[in-house]
Amino acid sequence: MVQLKEDERLDYLLAEENMRIIQSPSVFAFSLDAVLLADFAHAPLKRGKIIDLCTGNGIVPLLLSRRTIVPITGVEIQDRLYDMAIRNVEINELNNQLTMIHGDLKDMPGKYGNDKFDLVTVNPPYFKTPNKREQNKSDYFTIARHEILCTLEDVVIACSKLAKSGGKVSMVHRPSRLVEIITLFKKYKIEPKRMRLVYPKAGKEANTLLIEGVRDGNPDLKILPPLYAFDDKDNYSKELEGILYGKVE
Repeated sequence: MVQLKEDERLDYLLAEENMRIIQSPSVFAFSLDAVLLADFAHAPLKRGKIIDLCTGNGIVPLLLSRRTIVPITGVEIQDRLYDMAIRNVEINELNNQLTMIHGDLKDMPGKYGNDKFDLVTVNPPYFKTPNKREQNKSDYFTIARHEILCTLEDVVIACSKLAKSGGKVSMVHRPSRLVEIITLFKKYKIEPKRMRLVYPKAGKEANTLLIEGVRDGNPDLKILPPLYAFDDKDNYSKELEGILYGKVE
């Protein structure tokens, strides 16, 4: 039986009634962004391997394990979140496929050397933080959301060094950082290939960016159709409902 700590709870993993996930409102609960990243990423199905940076409680590796049999590694720098990720792997009996590492993403290229990955996924901190007042009260959320322990450039460098030539890098971020992301991708030899913007609903500004590049790829960026999260009645859109729960009408 899994041991829960402090204010942790055990939730079902969306539509996966046979999968559970440990979460905590004060430490870490997965966001829609992580679900969208896992759905957007092109995962190798039977051959290759995947690494997920800033893995949190392991949500992206857990979701990816539903549709690929390749080994998946998650990297998390915060010890409490890493501990949650380890237990999430155990309760879902995925020890043979998923491996969690407690470490800094900046150290991973040195750890792996020439041992490269077919897919690198990352849900990095979104916000530059000029002063303390703009940070979260919780250190866990501050580190997860703000560029305290790594910058966007640090993240892109790590992705570039971990992806094999022809390998994919998939990232979820904020549209306001799009120009910076593309500039850094190009600088570190990740060619942007697919991009999708997510909107709260029709008529609103996009609030989420999904972007995938190929290491040493040729220029050819495809802009995918927009994804609207909610309809005009504030219900999940049919597409988002399908992503979350597998419902298709």
